[in-house]
Amino acid sequence: MRFMKFKNEQYKDQLRKIPHNFAVVHDEENKESTLTIYGVIGDSWWYESTSASDIDKAIAEAGSNNLMVHLNSPGGDAFDGIAIYNRLMNHKSKHNAKVTIHVDGWACSAASVIAMAADDLIMGIGAMLMIHEASNIVWGTKGSMRKEADLLEKLEDGIIDAYMTKANVSREEIRDMVDSETWFSASEAVEIGFATAATAKEDDASGELAQLKAQMQSMQNELDQYKNQQIEVPVNKRPWRFF
Repeated sequence: MRFMKFKNEQYKDQLRKIPHNFAVVHDEENKESTLTIYGVIGDSWWYESTSASDIDKAIAEAGSNNLMVHLNSPGGDAFDGIAIYNRLMNHKSKHNAKVTIHVDGWACSAASVIAMAADDLIMGIGAMLMIHEASNIVWGTKGSMRKEADLLEKLEDGIIDAYMTKANVSREEIRDMVDSETWFSASEAVEIGFATAATAKEDDASGELAQLKAQMQSMQNELDQYKNQQIEVPVNKRPWRFF
């Protein structure tokens, strides 16, 4: 298993606490299947997890439906993540279907590869996406370790291929981000091209903030007008002030 091993240990406890939840709902009337993928990716000996086989079965049952995926995962097995990515891409190609992925919390490591299969990748408020080097535990001779290092490099090349289908920066920049382990907020994921949008609520909040700023500016203009005209404002009609 090529698995997650973070350089940045800041979030490791939260990531381990993501509860496993794999659920599938097929809505034949609207021709849409909803998949919920929470927790570890791959076949794990230590945790409940969601494997590529689980996803393959769910997609086969979906027929030609569009897919809606809710994702919240710390990652897991790189090869399972790649297999799920390719299964989603194949479904789109075969059925001319749309895949929408909502990152509800985390899309880290192998889960970030899955996220690249989305036509629309929507980051929730506070959601994060993380990319990093592949890793493994190796025991044996120096020759075995060199072979494993070569394999990990080839694995990373394939993963970067998936990132480059979305990224609007150079391959060298993405490789540097992989090597250094890089975390993206919702807005940063949109900026680099990985995500297509942040959640609609975030957009609404931005609109409300802009409206509030406009109202405050209007009040300030009125105050300035009073000052310029040197008008004494009655005490019971003084405008509000914000501190």
